[in-house]
Amino acid sequence: MIVFRTPEEIPRGFGPSVVAIGKFDGVHAGHRALIERAKINAASMGTPVVAVTFDRNPLALLRPDLCPVSLVGPDQKLRLLAEAGVDATLMLTFDRELADLEPRQFVRTLLVDALGVAMLLVGRDFRFGRSGAGDVDLLEKLAAEHGFSLQVVDDVRAVEGERRVSSTWIRELLEAGDVDTAAKLLGRAPSVRGEVVHGFKRGRELGYPTANLSADREGYVPADGVYAGWLVDEGVIGASQPEGPRSSIRYPAAISIGTNPTFDDVTGRQVEAYVLDETDLDLYGHRVEVQFRHRIRGMGAFEGIPQLIAQMADDVDRVRAALTV
Repeated sequence: MIVFRTPEEIPRGFGPSVVAIGKFDGVHAGHRALIERAKINAASMGTPVVAVTFDRNPLALLRPDLCPVSLVGPDQKLRLLAEAGVDATLMLTFDRELADLEPRQFVRTLLVDALGVAMLLVGRDFRFGRSGAGDVDLLEKLAAEHGFSLQVVDDVRAVEGERRVSSTWIRELLEAGDVDTAAKLLGRAPSVRGEVVHGFKRGRELGYPTANLSADREGYVPADGVYAGWLVDEGVIGASQPEGPRSSIRYPAAISIGTNPTFDDVTGRQVEAYVLDETDLDLYGHRVEVQFRHRIRGMGAFEGIPQLIAQMADDVDRVRAALTV
């Protein structure tokens, strides 16, 4: 997938293209429905599929007090869009200059002039331009003026309760530790991604060495507790890679999230993963993705080290069982 960071990076005469635009936070089932429709249209028209999105939630600039934590970071989003079959992504930096673009200028500059949009696909609640002044009704008028077609894709909704698939719903599930249901809405396991850094090394002392993710990790961290899942090792950060897809190794893992209440000396929430049956795996300085499959239990303090070790052994057995289902 080609990635553009500004309209100026797009080659002249890039279009025509089929464009899907949105925040794409999580690239969940609703977003993928939009992308699938774009891919079908692009196949019939013989054009590339382009996603237009932003490096952050616009609320981070416009109303930071109301801005939710994103489900994925920018790098995760780009990877997920590529896996969804998008040919190119325009990842715009949402700054004051972009926020102040009038709706007509937004469409003309970014979509018509830069991408040569032949067909545009948006969700029904899509807003754009300064103060969110642009909506689907205005897009229909602008599409007619500039000669491109517009498709408004309806929400994906659950049959039971008619709730639409949304990033808000997925955040609620992750806050409750329900990674199983969140995975169904995402179409993949929820995950966080970051560098493995040195911790207190208590896991190694207890016989269960863990890979500790840095505090600046990407992705939405579920509720405190112990989870069954996987650790995907993407290799040393900054190391040169051969041409082609980046290689990675996927390990089954027991994952702990929380502040280690038994020791009561950790100030921030930690994400750490014990790779099953591995005691000498050196991942320091590697970038890894931790994927959550199932919650085993909540987090709690233990009376002493023997009780903690016994619980960790039981956790590993339950993780192993959960990953073989």
